[in-house]
Amino acid sequence: MIEPASLGNFFTIFFSSAMVIVLGALYALLFAFSRLKGDSRLIPLAYLSYAGLVISTLFLADAANLLKHPFWVVIVVFMLVGYLLAPHAIWHLCVGTHVAEHAEAEPVPIKFFNVE
Repeated sequence: MIEPASLGNFFTIFFSSAMVIVLGALYALLFAFSRLKGDSRLIPLAYLSYAGLVISTLFLADAANLLKHPFWVVIVVFMLVGYLLAPHAIWHLCVGTHVAEHAEAEPVPIKFFNVE
């Protein structure tokens, strides 16, 4: 059984939960804008946001006593991997969905992690 978080950790849990949401959204937005505008300068900022997301998630998991049980550690890692890969998958899905609209235009190469 997992022990409940202490009342002293309430602020940490509240703040780190909010940061997980904000930094996850910022990562996805910066990633999407970098792809839409073709501006690779935004990608490092997106990954910096993701690094902040990882740190916030670890603070949250520690404050909520989730790192003491292997099951919850796996859930935390799964969530972080999902946050990392979801914008890439969504971008590829959008490009694949709208490829027929631009069939006459010059093909756009699809890059994964901006690696050629």
